[in-house]
Amino acid sequence: MKYLTFSNGDLMPALGLGTWKSTKGEIYQTIRTAIEIGYRHFDCAHIYGNESEIGQAFADAIKNNEVKREDLWITSKLWNNRHRPQDALPAIEETLKNLQLDYLDLYLIHWPIALAYDVDYPKNAEEMISLSELPLSETWRAMIVLKEKGLTKHIGVSNFSIKKINEVHDATGVLPEALQIELQPFNQQKALVDFGKQNNIAITGFCPLGSADRPASRVSANEPKLFENKTILNIAQEKGCTAAQVMLAWAINRGTSVIPKSVNPERLKENLAAADITLSAGQMDRMNELDKHYRYIKGDFWCLEGSDYTVENLWDE
Repeated sequence: MKYLTFSNGDLMPALGLGTWKSTKGEIYQTIRTAIEIGYRHFDCAHIYGNESEIGQAFADAIKNNEVKREDLWITSKLWNNRHRPQDALPAIEETLKNLQLDYLDLYLIHWPIALAYDVDYPKNAEEMISLSELPLSETWRAMIVLKEKGLTKHIGVSNFSIKKINEVHDATGVLPEALQIELQPFNQQKALVDFGKQNNIAITGFCPLGSADRPASRVSANEPKLFENKTILNIAQEKGCTAAQVMLAWAINRGTSVIPKSVNPERLKENLAAADITLSAGQMDRMNELDKHYRYIKGDFWCLEGSDYTVENLWDE
């Protein structure tokens, strides 16, 4: 297993298990199986609605001496309706209770979007809060306090642009330690990845395989299909591995971490094995040529009429 190193020497496994879209009733066994297979990095979030079941799986695995807490890397995220500074502490406390943990390894601001307290997903602009009213820097200051309290070892952001990272850094003097963004061969985000490397920000890619099982409302007609790409299929044949393994190996070979989701034991094994696949320089070059700047998670669902959120200012592109 390769690792990403944080400034204090902590190591985050380069391949972890994503838990978005893993339903109640199946995620418990998935976590137990993943730990048995060798997974040590788990990516969670309050909004996924499954942290209690995940927490029970962690607790049982630790109780049965299958793994030690200090050998696990557990990430979770602050949801958009808890951006007010006074709401961040109760939010992480709820996540820790659900996950049955004393601390997180990494806590992220999930989106650069602020919502009214009782709203999970807004139906209209009135349920959203402008960043001019509740700046990201205020939320980031609250995150800094959570780290100071020892509730999380590291703090970072998700779905942030370079501009937004610089904004919170300039306001507080504290740089996010990690950034989670959509990364896959058709959306390589080279500028953000390079920015992360230059500033010692650990980069994690979500939707590394295109997230074909994401909600139908977020699927576009005639979108490009990673698993039908000839370059990926050819490299898979050359390496004697699967197309999915090629995509995951590419992500890890470029120095990022990756969190594919699966509940299938054989796929879990396949994905984990990808962390040890090395692509040649030539194969990496061919993969790097696939960039289409195509997002599977476009973020347009946040850009409601009457709000000041737009796709352009969400991504700052």
